[in-house]
Amino acid sequence: MLMLPILLIIAVLGLFDTGSPFFRQQRVGRYKKPFTLVKFRTMKVDTADMASHLASRSSITPLGSFLRRTKLDELPQLWNVLKGEMSLVGPRPCLYSQEELIYEREQRGVFNVRPGITGLAQINEIDMSTPKLLADTDAQMLANLRLESYFFFLFHTVIGKGTGDRVK
Repeated sequence: MLMLPILLIIAVLGLFDTGSPFFRQQRVGRYKKPFTLVKFRTMKVDTADMASHLASRSSITPLGSFLRRTKLDELPQLWNVLKGEMSLVGPRPCLYSQEELIYEREQRGVFNVRPGITGLAQINEIDMSTPKLLADTDAQMLANLRLESYFFFLFHTVIGKGTGDRVK
């Protein structure tokens, strides 16, 4: 409820920016089951459906750049958390087209937990462009995840540690 005014303001700004403030995409969830991830749109509407690190920087809108930098584009994922599809902390959900990352995560049991909005990889600027490193980092986080580290990851995300996925 506290975030509702911020969500509404961003949604209205998004209408002016792209005409479509929300972005929905099928992602790999717990036990590799699909779910629809919801985010604020940060790229032009006609941008191809691909991982962020494969997209061109020119496809990011001015509002999108601000949302990515401040991580406000992630706020609608709270809906995914409320639905039980995601957790606040966990491995970032990947696309089904990211076969190498899926393989690496499968080998490490990463899909046995709900994906999350943030985690160890995100605050250390490890993104999906390095699948093996990301899967190793996710597995390390899960093996050592305790209540205090859960809040540590949330706190560091809120204060702005990590820059998000790289873009070409």
